[in-house]
Amino acid sequence: MFGLPVGMLVVFALVVAAVVLFVTEAVSPDVTAVGLLVALAVLGPWTGISATEALAGFSNPATITILAMYVLSRGIGNTGLVRRLGAEVGAVTRGSESRLLAAIVALTGPIAGVINNTPVVAVFIPMVTDLAEDAGVSPSKLLLPLSYASMLGGTLTLIGTAGNLIASDVAAERLGAPFTMFEFTALGAVVLVAGSAYLLVVAPRLIPERVSPGDRTARYEVEAYLGRVLVPSRSPLVGATASEVVADAARDLDIDVLDIVRGDDHFLAGSGREIESRDILTVRGNPETIKQFVDLADLRLLPRATVTDAELDPEGKRPTLVEVVVPTGSDLVGETVAGSRLRERYDATILAIRLAGGELIREEFSDVTLSAGDSLLLQTTPESAEFLVESRDLVATGELVDDLIAEIRSRGLAPTTVPALVIVFGVVALAALGVVPIVVAALGGVVAMIVTGCLTASEAYDAVNWSVIFLLAGILPLGRALQETGGVDLLASAVISASAVLPVLAVVAVFYLLTGLLANLITPVASIVLLAPVAISTAEGIGASGFAFLLAVTFGGSTAFMTPVGYQTNLMVYGPGGYRFTDYVRVGGPLQLLLTVVTTLGIWLLYGLDAPI
Repeated sequence: MFGLPVGMLVVFALVVAAVVLFVTEAVSPDVTAVGLLVALAVLGPWTGISATEALAGFSNPATITILAMYVLSRGIGNTGLVRRLGAEVGAVTRGSESRLLAAIVALTGPIAGVINNTPVVAVFIPMVTDLAEDAGVSPSKLLLPLSYASMLGGTLTLIGTAGNLIASDVAAERLGAPFTMFEFTALGAVVLVAGSAYLLVVAPRLIPERVSPGDRTARYEVEAYLGRVLVPSRSPLVGATASEVVADAARDLDIDVLDIVRGDDHFLAGSGREIESRDILTVRGNPETIKQFVDLADLRLLPRATVTDAELDPEGKRPTLVEVVVPTGSDLVGETVAGSRLRERYDATILAIRLAGGELIREEFSDVTLSAGDSLLLQTTPESAEFLVESRDLVATGELVDDLIAEIRSRGLAPTTVPALVIVFGVVALAALGVVPIVVAALGGVVAMIVTGCLTASEAYDAVNWSVIFLLAGILPLGRALQETGGVDLLASAVISASAVLPVLAVVAVFYLLTGLLANLITPVASIVLLAPVAISTAEGIGASGFAFLLAVTFGGSTAFMTPVGYQTNLMVYGPGGYRFTDYVRVGGPLQLLLTVVTTLGIWLLYGLDAPI
């Protein structure tokens, strides 16, 4: 069939199936990767992959190194250093959009070159959101640059992204030596500077103001689902405790009683206070259901009393209206709202959910299944609001700026700050000097983190994004299968034929752009696994530098700017920024084209395109 060997056709069929599943997300990417691993092993007589080779991804140095880097990043996170830097940024840049944007870009990029950028972005989202509100700026203007800057920073060092480590593994196998720690730092610095200039000068003109500062009830369009009712003296609710009314209303009518206003007092409805005549209750529910509740409880609807952020989160009070995002790797991913028990765990009432795809849900939450990137608007207690800020299952997108900065400064840094920094810089130094391989240095750093008390063994396990680890372990054997069956050479031959009229520099640019576009659809790691061997074989076929072509693929995999699903930090800011899919294309597309030119020219000028003699 098609004149190709059966084994090659089988592997190509698996590649197509994997790409379709990655793009459609019919199942999660890690499940797709593990299914691919199983298929490669079962079809071993045709794919050339034995069961042992199919499982080799779990013991691959790149996989182990990435696992260790998650733990090292958690150790740094426990010191409070990143939060302290964020607080200092807040103190210096308050009230100025330009200073705030410059500080975000300048700080996020270099940090992301050393530690995993996901926790960095998670820590900065609430700070950026509140600083934007304080400056009267739409958070939309700042959150996308935050994500992009963290991605650009990942190009600075070998440990900056998972893709760098995967490419290093390919370099070791095909070119005879892995990447060193700072081998492409010069190119990464050029990319970071060019990308940062774009984020500071061009991006602000392209990013729309999707979110009004502080107007969360309007953003989630819940005004019609919120109302205020007066409790007359004849109502059967008089004398009942607020907690009893909350429980009964939620059980019988899918109505949530949020708070009680009594004169100048304002308190949450989950308390044990008794409801008195003339109290005003704030309720959430379908407008028809609210009317039913009013009739049943003999209440009086106050049609002119609108409910906004100001009513739910009174000025001068500790925060009770909180927006949170479900991050990648959260234990809540895949859970229904009912199964997550958010009300019991966080004493929180859901007002609305914005799914990662953009759909708004404002009633009947129980059966909604949570996914990474979903954002939720919650009403909770001040104590629970503070707890949510520290939660690793949810990323809070707003805190009180004054209180936060004062609290972080007064708290200081953890006693483990110096040991944690010494360990991380020790890992980098040992790997950079070639004393031990990066995987050994990283694992040694993990042991040191636990021994010195920077984090516990339990925290170390929790720090790992296991879905990424399974994705890596499952996708790596596919690259080997393509090589074993001759698929890589076939694709390289096709590229060589198609690019016969192009100069080598243009072919490098094509690989960079192709990897970037593919990374937007099927994750950066998968795009590098598929295209890195093809790029090297193409370079060998035209007498060019395999190292230069591999660099193009490596950096291309770090430029998944054009979709919210291309990189997990893009997904984290999707809900809080109120973005649409087209916003990523509008802002990320020109950036991706700019970096195609910058990176290609940078590779040529810094490393050359000729094959080594």
